[in-house]
Amino acid sequence: MRNTLTGGGGVGGSVVQAGTIHGGVHLVARPQLPTPRQLPPCPRRLIGRDADLAALDRSLSEEVGAADATVVVTGPAGVGKTALAAQWLRGLAGRFPDGQLYADLRGYAPGGPADPAEALGAFLRAFGISPVPRSLAEGAALWRSLAAERRIAVLLDNASTAAQVRPLLPGSDGTVVVVTSRRRLTGLGIDGAVFRPLAPLATEASTEILAERVGGARVAGESAAAAVVVDACAGLPLAICLAAARIAARPAQSLAATAEMLGRGTDRLAVLNVEGETVRDLLDASYGVLEPEAARLYGLLGLLPFAEFTLENAAVLAGTDLSGADRLLDGLIDVHLLEEKGPELFRFHDLVRLHAQARGAEARGTAPTGAALDRIVDWYLASTTAAEAVVSPSHRTLARDYLTRPVHPAREFADTTRALEWLDEERDRLADVLRWCEELGRPVAAWQLADAMWPMFLRLRPARLWVEAHRIGLRAARAVGDRSGELRMLTSGGNGLRNAGEGEEAADWFAAALALAREWNQPLVQANALYGLSQTHRMAGRLEEAAECLHRVVELREAQGHLRGSALARLAYGEVLLSADRAAEAVEPVERAGRELSSIGDDYEVARAMAFLGLAHGLLGAYERAEACLESALTGFRAGLSVHWEARTLEFAGQVEELRGRPEAARARFEQSRARYQDVGATAEAARLADRLAAYDLATPVPEGRPGGPSV
Repeated sequence: MRNTLTGGGGVGGSVVQAGTIHGGVHLVARPQLPTPRQLPPCPRRLIGRDADLAALDRSLSEEVGAADATVVVTGPAGVGKTALAAQWLRGLAGRFPDGQLYADLRGYAPGGPADPAEALGAFLRAFGISPVPRSLAEGAALWRSLAAERRIAVLLDNASTAAQVRPLLPGSDGTVVVVTSRRRLTGLGIDGAVFRPLAPLATEASTEILAERVGGARVAGESAAAAVVVDACAGLPLAICLAAARIAARPAQSLAATAEMLGRGTDRLAVLNVEGETVRDLLDASYGVLEPEAARLYGLLGLLPFAEFTLENAAVLAGTDLSGADRLLDGLIDVHLLEEKGPELFRFHDLVRLHAQARGAEARGTAPTGAALDRIVDWYLASTTAAEAVVSPSHRTLARDYLTRPVHPAREFADTTRALEWLDEERDRLADVLRWCEELGRPVAAWQLADAMWPMFLRLRPARLWVEAHRIGLRAARAVGDRSGELRMLTSGGNGLRNAGEGEEAADWFAAALALAREWNQPLVQANALYGLSQTHRMAGRLEEAAECLHRVVELREAQGHLRGSALARLAYGEVLLSADRAAEAVEPVERAGRELSSIGDDYEVARAMAFLGLAHGLLGAYERAEACLESALTGFRAGLSVHWEARTLEFAGQVEELRGRPEAARARFEQSRARYQDVGATAEAARLADRLAAYDLATPVPEGRPGGPSV
């Protein structure tokens, strides 16, 4: 038999080629992410930079796909490093078709440089990998593996040190990386980097930029004043553009007025100086043309703990709706005090942010400013709580205390998927707000925000943030003497420590929670602490201790009429029995847990019960029942978008196929499991499956009657 395709047609997507098919064929389509195009905006034409662009061109090999290039562009603040790099890389889009990535490493931000793990996480998520590996080393290794298969361009902006940059280098052929920094970063020379210092613009180029922005006739008519303006800007494109924006906004005012202001020599953003000159006067001048509401918003935005902010953030600070905030932001953009990074996403240039912070600090002690900062904290608390109520309604039990009345409404979410997407998009800003609560003297908001972020911790698994947030929350709850908050931080934070591999400290937190819950006579919290202890015991191989804890959990929860909690404890006990090779004993508690969870409509936990039941039946030789249970579990996890548990269930299915003596079917299941683990960045689990599959390649026999590897 032979199939022939003629003409100009093609075949795309999933294809099945077969003779006779009995039963159904199910194809699961995964959404295609757009090719990353993250480079920041830049001028259409870079005046005075032809030689620099040509030098960058020479850093690349003429052969496409040849050894990668790392170029370090250095120079003073405001000299145009980012614009040059973005313009050059944008012109190379055809050579690097698989993506253009951007990361602001915040090397000179007031809050300190960015953790390279943040940028790694953003890069991996841009290619659909979420959650990302917990450790920096794992993330860097996965990033290099991903880049090895692609031709991509990367812009690492505002780098602080070579050590910050190094984990982000793809280290593969067919990629180009541009690093911008105010420092020389000579340490990157050992990584093969080439360096391109960027000097201030020549006077002719600076004058040409000014003429392009305000009009050639105007500059020619006041050439002496224009020369003073250009000289005061010290060859910095940022300063020239800001001065030009001020002049253009006042067509009736002469250039001499701006020249006189610049010639006074008053302090010019003295914190950052360039060749003995600063740009504070220019920023003040641009600030001076703002309407009062925009000027106030400018200062408030400068006080935010994050460099990039959304339209909603601006609306909350300004106490207005989205259209009003958009109008105010447009005023800032018009005079080049604000950059639009993406749809409804904005950022300050480093120099401008310092100026905005100084302006905001002038009004820091006033009631209107205090109310605005409280509003942004309350908005994040309310929006995160709304997401929590959708994703984890059983967890949404503690009070929320707000200091302000909402002017701009909190976020609302139609479903779990959208709530989780928002939590993922906002994770960095949520972390910054949580840390900021301590500075603002909002300890109650600190622990309550950590509590509201629970769905993000549980589903997206940002391990380090999970632990950090609960350390902050625990300090805050103890500072205000809130017993409920302290207990929640101990139990939820204990889970974070356990998942981060800090089992002993997790046990300490659970033990502290248990002691406090007993002291304050809170049975359900005692049960939660014991449940957490059971998991630390199980993971450490202390199965008898785990079982004892779970028996007590069932007793406490049943006495309080907590049906769901009792069922989850029985399910966990079944998992302990499976770990102890006691599959026959595991069936009854798992089946009962499944019935009870089904009665309250908890489809996700029912699917977990079916997965464990399928493994138990497989270990007992009831293969058809095992297959039915595992298929039911897979259906539930796919419907609920639970990729990690889908992968785990596929692994169980592979173990059952091994027990049935069907190695090819087992191998297929293990391949599927490894792929799904990789989809969510579960590198340890994927590596375990890779080792298992390697045994097949070596024809290593699997012991009779036992599944290869850990059963649970």
